[in-house]
Amino acid sequence: MASPSSAAAIAREADLPYAFISCEEMLAGCSLDVVTIASPPFAHAGDVLAALAAGKHVVCEKPFALGTADAQAMLEAAKSAGTACGVAHEFRFLPQIQALKELAAHGHLGELRNLEITLLRSTLRRNERRSRSWWFDAQRGGGLAGAVLSHMIDQAGWLTDYAPAATWGLRRTANAQREDDRGRFESTVDDGAFALLDYGNGCVARLTADGTTAVESYTCALHGEKRTAVASGPGMTELTLYTVDSDETDELTCKPSPYNEYESLGPNVPPLMEIYDELVKKIEGKPNALPSFEDALITQKALAAIGYGS
Repeated sequence: MASPSSAAAIAREADLPYAFISCEEMLAGCSLDVVTIASPPFAHAGDVLAALAAGKHVVCEKPFALGTADAQAMLEAAKSAGTACGVAHEFRFLPQIQALKELAAHGHLGELRNLEITLLRSTLRRNERRSRSWWFDAQRGGGLAGAVLSHMIDQAGWLTDYAPAATWGLRRTANAQREDDRGRFESTVDDGAFALLDYGNGCVARLTADGTTAVESYTCALHGEKRTAVASGPGMTELTLYTVDSDETDELTCKPSPYNEYESLGPNVPPLMEIYDELVKKIEGKPNALPSFEDALITQKALAAIGYGS
């Protein structure tokens, strides 16, 4: 693994044979096939381009880039490299979200008209103490638009198979003055991010990511002309699925992830393992559902429309 600050300590703890201070040093210092870019957003473009120049398969964390120019450059480099590349939008692979996709794709909801995806969290309220870092610096890619709204934009597009024809929205900073153990500091990032996506075919999506509320809640609802389907719960990985029509509301049981036994390591681990299954399929030239760099560029353009990056 490579990290300028933590690689050596983590390598010792996990008994890893190599630790490097940068992606470039890692690429030159050991033999590998796949590189996962889990660096902060401001480092994504440089790390991805270096890995692709070395002919590696790549999975990049979100947000893909700080702006559309970098996103486009990474996509073009991936095409030139001819390697398998994807983005870690793991929330596509949650069982309830997979079920929403199936309900929509097979016409059980009728024509889709309205998507509502809302995440409410309490972690960025005024009195919540969080340590200063790049996450509170807009120039380095911090804030909820990149961290969370990017997932929602991707999720909406994947659920509908649509790319937005137009996007409007805003990023809001309610609590610019924050405090940690070192004292007061200024946050320049959004603690709320909101988008309205028009797909140009009678379907729209309303997306909200707000870190300043008293409750913890996540809702992903697909409203069709025949029926509504809703996955909701206290967070993005703790969901219950319902269908609603004019007569009744039904709770649906979903088949768990094949990697559910690893959930104790972290709620994101099972869907991330499915991401890597799809990467292997792509490497082997098989049909796959890996979120692509092309998908990531669409998301980046939508983020730019509400003021994230350029």
